[in-house]
Amino acid sequence: MSILRWDPIENLESLREEMGRWVEEGMSPLRTIGLRRSGERVMRLALDAYTTDEEIVITAAVPGMEPEDIEITMEGDTLTIEGTFPKPLENVDYLFRERPRGRFSRSLTVNAPILVEEAEAKFDKGVLRLVLPKAPEARPKVINIKPEEQEG
Repeated sequence: MSILRWDPIENLESLREEMGRWVEEGMSPLRTIGLRRSGERVMRLALDAYTTDEEIVITAAVPGMEPEDIEITMEGDTLTIEGTFPKPLENVDYLFRERPRGRFSRSLTVNAPILVEEAEAKFDKGVLRLVLPKAPEARPKVINIKPEEQEG
């Protein structure tokens, strides 16, 4: 039987390195979300979303993309945005490469009924803007207060 000496400083150093890696990945606009069956890595597209009384608006930065290279589908209450960022240039020696490359996908559950046939996707200067009109039943209603009649 041998006695192993525990070195807490060594454990803290590896913990610090691991946490640093998590922070770096978390700060990235795209994170790897796993492998598809083909072995291809798929990135998670970063989104901004906000709601108004009439609509839900979702935006995503997709630099270097063309509108026809992005597929948006709505199935039930699940919205999916997929595409492939352009491949890196061939026959060059990159000094560094920080822009995303390869497949991306993002699915989310929309928590309000949507008029899918009236949804619009616009593309301007590398930013995708998706406007999802809420169904009338999901829009806020104003209830007027009537004064109570006084008995005489």
